[in-house]
Amino acid sequence: MKVKILMVLLFLASVVSAEAKAKYFIRMADSEMKRNPEAWMLDFSPKPKWNYCHGLELQAILQVWEKTGDKKYYDYAYGFADLMVEQDGQIKTYKPLEYNIDRINSGKMLFPIYIQTKEKRFKDALELMRNQMKTHPRTKDGSFWHKKIYPHQVWLDGLYMACPFLAEYGKAFNEAALFDEAALQIIDTHKYLYDSKTGLYYHGWDESRRQRWADPVTGLSSNFWSRSIGWYMMAMVDALDFIPDNHPKRDEIVSIFRELCSSVEKYKDPKTGMWYQVTDQMNREGNYIESSASAMFIYSWVKGAQKGYLSKDYLDKGEKAYDQFVNRFIKENEDGAISLTDGCAVAGLGGEKNYRDGSYEYYINEPVRDNDPKVVGPFIMLSIMLDK
Repeated sequence: MKVKILMVLLFLASVVSAEAKAKYFIRMADSEMKRNPEAWMLDFSPKPKWNYCHGLELQAILQVWEKTGDKKYYDYAYGFADLMVEQDGQIKTYKPLEYNIDRINSGKMLFPIYIQTKEKRFKDALELMRNQMKTHPRTKDGSFWHKKIYPHQVWLDGLYMACPFLAEYGKAFNEAALFDEAALQIIDTHKYLYDSKTGLYYHGWDESRRQRWADPVTGLSSNFWSRSIGWYMMAMVDALDFIPDNHPKRDEIVSIFRELCSSVEKYKDPKTGMWYQVTDQMNREGNYIESSASAMFIYSWVKGAQKGYLSKDYLDKGEKAYDQFVNRFIKENEDGAISLTDGCAVAGLGGEKNYRDGSYEYYINEPVRDNDPKVVGPFIMLSIMLDK
């Protein structure tokens, strides 16, 4: 009996050891699939919803499939697409005339699924989202409003939601004008939300200057929210995957990206190597080291260096920061799964209920949670790039 117990214990120890040795992109994807047996459950969802967080994380899980060839990852993502996309290309819970730019992000996961299946409904769904952006409301210079319910407002978040999707759609379906569109959005954001003193970007800009959170002269919000800056950085480096090398605005985008990558380096916490929730208020009471922005910044450094937009030393910096990230935010669970800690659950500006004033106090008091998709997705993709 004792021999049998010992054998079982040795077997369990070997399983745990194998799990511990697996690469982090595999361990993180497996952990999330264990926590969320159906993909619609991601982002702590009580019911299926076409949500940008699902698109972000499932895009990452599809990259795990592409990296490993293990079909379970594809099947997991396909299950969500199959559930949400009707045979006529309509998408459950998605309403184009709400003009919610966040909804566009989930379209990105449909590109590899359409390529794999050739199911017309997925192409029709992609076209449905592309068509939203044809009539999506804009500022006078052409920047997309964040949502119809947030009139005249440009948020950094929205650049990631729309620009890489539009650029990829332009390449996939030969619509070259979408490269111009993505470039316009990125460059206009630099024009209106950039702060020359810090080299950072404010979270939002209200063209009308009517919002309580907006400066009455500039229209800018009052703080630098790290994750919003991370969204903008990823928007640029991902859109550049599809914008042609000879595009007249490509060099300008690379220049904006390069400067921002340099600027955020100045605000790293010297002890952990990570970044704070409110980027430039490093030593202010209540501010905290936040995981989603840290993952996005490192992702942008590594991808930017690998693609040649940044000098090679950013790859070294990214490698070091990745190890610091793992040391600071990865938590080993008793069941062999892993968790990512200290992710800001949500932050925004304005709104009808519980008005979000963009103050320092607002940002530091939003909920913090483990395994937020806005951390998990970038971390998985970053781990794949570094093959960690």
